[in-house]
Amino acid sequence: MDRAFGKNDRVFLGTLFLIFLVGCAWFYFFSGEKGAVAKVTISGQLYGTYSLKKDQEIEIVAGETVTNVLRIRNGKADMIAANCPDLLCVHQKAILRQRETIVCLPNKVVVEIIEGEEPEVDAVI
Repeated sequence: MDRAFGKNDRVFLGTLFLIFLVGCAWFYFFSGEKGAVAKVTISGQLYGTYSLKKDQEIEIVAGETVTNVLRIRNGKADMIAANCPDLLCVHQKAILRQRETIVCLPNKVVVEIIEGEEPEVDAVI
């Protein structure tokens, strides 16, 4: 009677699994280019763009209330304070690569890393 999986089969599957894990780690840590600017929007409207090269803290004000505080340090953007009840945006990791985002849904604040200054006009017809 033949066994379904022999020792060689387990070694082969284990090797494939390790190759898969190394590929995922490589993609996670080394893919994507670092961005240059953090773009902040509130309710879809541009609030400001801030260089990742300059260390700074930005108080994001909606109405007359400071809703969020964004810290840019060492080329990374991190939400360090918010007045929302769940604070999920504060617990997100710092971002530095293009197209990474931090979102605060209760305050409708989105921080996105982009390549550089976006042009004011996309096209002229």
